[in-house]
Amino acid sequence: MKSKSKAKEHDHKGQPSEHDHHHHGPLGEATELTFSLMSGAALAMGFLLTFMHEAPTWVSLSLYMAAYFFGGYFTTKEAVETVRKGGFEIDFLMLVAALGAAFLGEWAEGALLLFLFSLGHALEHYALGKAQKSIASLSGLAPPTALLLVNGQQIETPVERLRIGDRILIKPNSKIPADALVVAGEGPVDQAPITGESIPVIKTAFPSSTVNQDRLSNIPKEHRVFSGTINGSAAMEAQVLKTSGDSTIARLIRLVRATEKQKSPTQLFTDKFERYFVPAVLLLVLGLCFAFLVIDEPFSTSFYRAMAVLVAASPCALAISTPSAVLSGVARAANGGVLIKGGRPLEDLGTLSAIAFDKTGTLTEGKPSLTHLIALSPFSETELLKYAVALERLSDHPLAAAIVKGAQAYLNGVDIPQARQLQAVAGKGIEAQVGHQHIKVGNKAFFEEEEIPEVIINQMIGLEKEGHTTMLVRKDKDWMGLIGVMDVPRKGAQQVLKRLSELGIRQMVMLTGDNQRVANAVARQIGIDRAWGDLMPDDKVKAIAKLTHQETKVAMVGDGVNDAPAMAMSTVGIAMGAAGSDVALETADIALLGDDLQGLPFAIGLSRQAHQIIQQNLWISLGMVAVLIPLTLLGYASIGPAVLAHEGSTLLVVLNALRLLLYKSEP
Repeated sequence: MKSKSKAKEHDHKGQPSEHDHHHHGPLGEATELTFSLMSGAALAMGFLLTFMHEAPTWVSLSLYMAAYFFGGYFTTKEAVETVRKGGFEIDFLMLVAALGAAFLGEWAEGALLLFLFSLGHALEHYALGKAQKSIASLSGLAPPTALLLVNGQQIETPVERLRIGDRILIKPNSKIPADALVVAGEGPVDQAPITGESIPVIKTAFPSSTVNQDRLSNIPKEHRVFSGTINGSAAMEAQVLKTSGDSTIARLIRLVRATEKQKSPTQLFTDKFERYFVPAVLLLVLGLCFAFLVIDEPFSTSFYRAMAVLVAASPCALAISTPSAVLSGVARAANGGVLIKGGRPLEDLGTLSAIAFDKTGTLTEGKPSLTHLIALSPFSETELLKYAVALERLSDHPLAAAIVKGAQAYLNGVDIPQARQLQAVAGKGIEAQVGHQHIKVGNKAFFEEEEIPEVIINQMIGLEKEGHTTMLVRKDKDWMGLIGVMDVPRKGAQQVLKRLSELGIRQMVMLTGDNQRVANAVARQIGIDRAWGDLMPDDKVKAIAKLTHQETKVAMVGDGVNDAPAMAMSTVGIAMGAAGSDVALETADIALLGDDLQGLPFAIGLSRQAHQIIQQNLWISLGMVAVLIPLTLLGYASIGPAVLAHEGSTLLVVLNALRLLLYKSEP
């Protein structure tokens, strides 16, 4: 909304500045709007009195002066502040135009200019405040106090006083006061305020009594709760993992505020345009002041025309058009569980034509799950699984944990026998005594000295082609069957990929360190275009470079840690499940705070809507300037109509940008 001699930011652009102007006064936040309305009232009264011949002229003049005072109060204040710092802005130019009108005796014109300009400012600040309050509202999600448990007593304590390791009580249907680890109780938690997840997540107590603070990221999500989320119907006790200043919501607010300073490509363009446009306008206005030397007209006419052109050419709407849209877009994304770090990624996201996905933890659950039970006669699936679990529950191997967890649904109420004399062979399997039987569970290499029936071999080959890891189970000399486990695709991953294709993403590629066979199997299940397996981190960087050469605009979606080099190479780096992860929040350009891919189509749709609104705003602002300058130059528009159109276009682009706060993703 201003010219700049030192490229300083102004809050009219929705940006923090080195010299933030405060628009408060004796009436608080309403002072600017009240002063503006008082200016309008004085102007209207003064204008009406001119039709009453018996009214003294000085009464109307006094009212116009009052209109100048109230309408020009904040304009003068900002102009003086800026000039003291060696700069100038549109407030200064408008003040000069108003003083010029008074100099010519056109008090009504000048009062109208200041009234409309101050009213436009007041409404603009109110509108932009709506977007900023949408972000600020995040800080109100967390409750101010927590119930601290000390020696069995509940002590209401400000959240700022909570320390790591404190034990707190979380009552049913209450907001959770801190990032914490559930240590007692179980129930659903609504994480929508932070992660955007629409369905409450079941939280359970962490089985261990000790927590390694250096390895918080390894704690399963079902045991962790975030500050600002809402507990369900069950009471829980939790151990504080982070202080209020380091909580997920606090870091989210800091990052969102920091993103407001990052300019989009369009904003950089408009800033560059202003640097050349404003001096050109000032030279034109200066030249017009001396038009009376060339044209047969009085100085007053030339000067008035120059002031009208000055008002018409002021690039207020242009300056505010992009920042207002970026601020609204970032605010809407944050409320939807997506952190977009500024204007550049907000605009770039909508231009993507290719997306590369990490496999593990992004397109898949990130941990193996029990998928197949194949029992050989005369054994049943229950017997097969019962003996396997008897051994696997004594192991700490990830595959063993997957079998034990997956068996819960199959073995509900079934007694599991005790295993003894357990022996493990690294990378192969385990064996133990269960009752009087000798049980072995392992891969094919574990049974290399025994003849495996062909029917089992064929079953194993079929499952392994589909990406499963298989384990044989043998009881004494009898083959009981085999078990298949796999890192299964995320629920909804296939629908998300389909939606991305509908949005115009031409290429979707999966990048993984797993072998090509597993990569192909997962790709078939979720319907992804191509799968590149056996990749090291530097291979992923090369893959992104190759995609960029083909498509220009490429995003990399990963966990924000292992995939950081590939993210840096991509146009936009996107971190999955970043809530609670320091590294993911810091690394990526965009962070999907919920552990859900659904945020990706939402963010792309929002980006495209933001791009459309930015383009509309540019056409409105530049179009208005292009129309007003010739009209004022040729004398078809005076100061009054020029400032009315000028302020109208400014408010129009701000209100247009605020539509982003209401954005809803298509199903």
